[in-house]
Amino acid sequence: MTPEPDFLRNYFNYFTEVEEHFQRARGTALFLMSPLDWALVESWKNGGVPLEAVLRGIDTAFEKWRARRVKTRMVNSLAFCAQAVLTEAQAMAGQPDPHARREAAPPFPLEDLRAYLQANAAAVREGYPEIAESLGKLAAEAEAHYQDLEDLERRLTVLEERMIAAARARQTDDDLLQARRDLDAQLRPYRGKMTADQLAMLERQYLERSLLGRSRLPRLSLFYMK
Repeated sequence: MTPEPDFLRNYFNYFTEVEEHFQRARGTALFLMSPLDWALVESWKNGGVPLEAVLRGIDTAFEKWRARRVKTRMVNSLAFCAQAVLTEAQAMAGQPDPHARREAAPPFPLEDLRAYLQANAAAVREGYPEIAESLGKLAAEAEAHYQDLEDLERRLTVLEERMIAAARARQTDDDLLQARRDLDAQLRPYRGKMTADQLAMLERQYLERSLLGRSRLPRLSLFYMK
């Protein structure tokens, strides 16, 4: 299914589009993507890989898998599609962006945005008061930020980076070692399918996700609004 050419719809539903497309390609709607899969999607999003390139890459990878005479195993990770996604992204480089920005209604109500910012401020207030204060200010000014969600996303990215840096400084050596062991175990089957740049970005995203999960901290990006 080709995504509608609506900038905001694609911007804020990147994860959902990829997850649903992967489930359809795999043939099972009940399949849940792993933390590694979600980190990979985030690395694509942050790396500027067009959503269309990801969807095409998924289709291409599964077409090749189904064409095999001998299928040794089921596709159980989005990482299986990483090389095909990279190929599609390279093929699309330099082409006009079909999702170029244009006027569109925000994808969620103002009150949902305000509630999201307030909830995240409350969630981090005890251990990260400065982050909570900044989120509280954004919530109080939600109506103004509602007019420019891209700028708000940039502000939230800065706050999340500060929060991650503070959380990382509180980790013990054993915590960091275990996170690295978990990463290596999950990534080992797919290292040969990705470039060094892809691997570096994926490792960073996975370790950040793991850190936030262990620290029980929320993601601040608008991508995680429910």
